[in-house]
Amino acid sequence: MKLLIGENIKSLRKLKDITQEQLAEMLNVSCQSISRWELGVCYPDMELLPVIAQIFETTVDKLLGVDNITESKKVDEYLSRFQQAISKGEINECISIARSGVKEYPNNYALLNKLMYALFVSGDETGNIDNWKENMEKYDAEITSLGERIMRYCPDQNIRLEAMARLAFNHCEQGRKEKGREIYEKLPPMILCRENQMWEALKEDEKLPFLQKQIKKSYDMLSDFIWLLATCEKLTPKESISVIEKLDELDNLITGGNYNVISTYGNSQISYEKAKLYAKIGDEKTVYKHLESAAKRAIDFDGRPEIEEYNSLLLGNVKVKRTDFETADTRPLTEIMRNSWLSDTAFDSIRNTPEFEKIESML
Repeated sequence: MKLLIGENIKSLRKLKDITQEQLAEMLNVSCQSISRWELGVCYPDMELLPVIAQIFETTVDKLLGVDNITESKKVDEYLSRFQQAISKGEINECISIARSGVKEYPNNYALLNKLMYALFVSGDETGNIDNWKENMEKYDAEITSLGERIMRYCPDQNIRLEAMARLAFNHCEQGRKEKGREIYEKLPPMILCRENQMWEALKEDEKLPFLQKQIKKSYDMLSDFIWLLATCEKLTPKESISVIEKLDELDNLITGGNYNVISTYGNSQISYEKAKLYAKIGDEKTVYKHLESAAKRAIDFDGRPEIEEYNSLLLGNVKVKRTDFETADTRPLTEIMRNSWLSDTAFDSIRNTPEFEKIESML
């Protein structure tokens, strides 16, 4: 069994903000010894292990990494429970699960990151969280503290970058846009990401699944940008409609026209946005068409299966789980559409028409 003591000493030392020189002085050893331990060249003497564990307020077993398998299993259990809760919009339960996990494993960055995420989402005004404004203020300092800790000490690059992006977003939401931008500027540019650079290092049997996976990621990112363009209110209604039509075309191109029920939340939202835009230009017939489409897709989404699979040339075999969907809203999509979307003032002029009432009755 490989001992992880060097990696653990380095991680714990950084967490405590102790330099190699300071630790060497505490243990009465050379700075070179600390460096060799952390590089895995050699291990500390056995009699030093209890002293090192005491300095870092941990156990010798944890220092050696011999209980990492047990921790990994328990952390996975916490993460699984968290994902189940977030897929149902149970944000308070997410916070409770993450806090319990962090209490048991205070230095686990996956759990710290989930706690930061749950606290941030609890201030989401688009969900059905009654005290979202209070949460934004109440959890701001804790979100900032968690984000800065993960940024500074987390050895996992993916978790660190995710936390950086969320911390920057939180600063912007709190009106600290300059601070948020400062963090955003530290994120790597798209062209330098590993996905753009890794092709030459891949084995032949890795290339096809790699390409299909990266096409899916790029599609998700491009879809987000196109959606922002369509809804940024910088275009005319007709221009926005044209942009959304392009988004539909892109979806059909990438998925091969496969209808994926678990992803119909976004499809329903797109149809609803089209209806609003057509309402602005006074095309009532087309408004009803897209509202009816949004309603049908909302019904499909609420009845979605636990797992759905489809295959396309560009994406390969795609498996989507019900729990992959994350939300801050516990309500069914049909209820959200009936009580929130349809109440938009864009539909005031047609609210009492038989066609509009028919769509309401579908929900």
